[in-house]
Amino acid sequence: MYLTLKGVEKSFQHNTNDKLKVLDDISFDIEKGQFVSIVGPSGCGKSTLLYLISGLDKATKGKIEVAGEPVNNPGPDRVVVFQEDGLFPWATVLDNVMYGLLLKKTPKKEAEQKAKEMLKLVHLSNYAGAYPHQLSGGMKHRVSIARALVMDPDILLMDEPFAALDEQTRMTLHHELLEIWRRTKVTVLFVTHNIREAVLLSQKVIVMGTRPGKIKTAFTVQTTQDGVTPDSITLDLEQKILAALEEEMEKVLREELGDDYSFKTGSVHRDSSGDMGSGI
Repeated sequence: MYLTLKGVEKSFQHNTNDKLKVLDDISFDIEKGQFVSIVGPSGCGKSTLLYLISGLDKATKGKIEVAGEPVNNPGPDRVVVFQEDGLFPWATVLDNVMYGLLLKKTPKKEAEQKAKEMLKLVHLSNYAGAYPHQLSGGMKHRVSIARALVMDPDILLMDEPFAALDEQTRMTLHHELLEIWRRTKVTVLFVTHNIREAVLLSQKVIVMGTRPGKIKTAFTVQTTQDGVTPDSITLDLEQKILAALEEEMEKVLREELGDDYSFKTGSVHRDSSGDMGSGI
């Protein structure tokens, strides 16, 4: 396996004497070039998990390895794409994409060539000289993806990158992200609240339970030879994932509404095209 997590735990100092455990005994493996999504209730530690894998934060316990090497610090082999695009408003699209390469002391001419190639890949060649305020939300996210991929990472960590976008823009970016993934063969770990998004994009969906976050179950997404998931399989898998999450959603609601709250099994509307947990 390429990316391996073994018994990973993460706790934060809650007050002077206590610690708050956010992740507990997280263990899973991801193959090189695989597209894997993680879903779970709000606050279950999905984003924290990405931070640990990226090396931006360190686990309290357990091991994280990439190609057999322990993850102790950030590295160019792992790049994060956040929900907010994080573009520099004073820089052009081309300069935003080039930024990481120039930090690595890549010669400017070479960096510019690589950035232009990546903008072509995300269909933004005509906007190389534009500024972020001149772009739509979807275009900004494509710039963010280009900025990440130009670093030639082995693992792309995506933290709800399309959550704030309208449905039509999101569907367009789904298509483009899958095309990029197929062409680059990059390993993708994609965090989302949207169950349908997870099923449509992924080869594997990992379901996490509520705090402290644990791996509840995982599902393999069956596709045809051309990579398409039939509608009947998509719907069935969405329902199975939602059923696996109902208990976790009840736990979250009881924390907010009181222990006497009763969450009737099967009471959740099964149209999972929206964001799971968005009303929690």
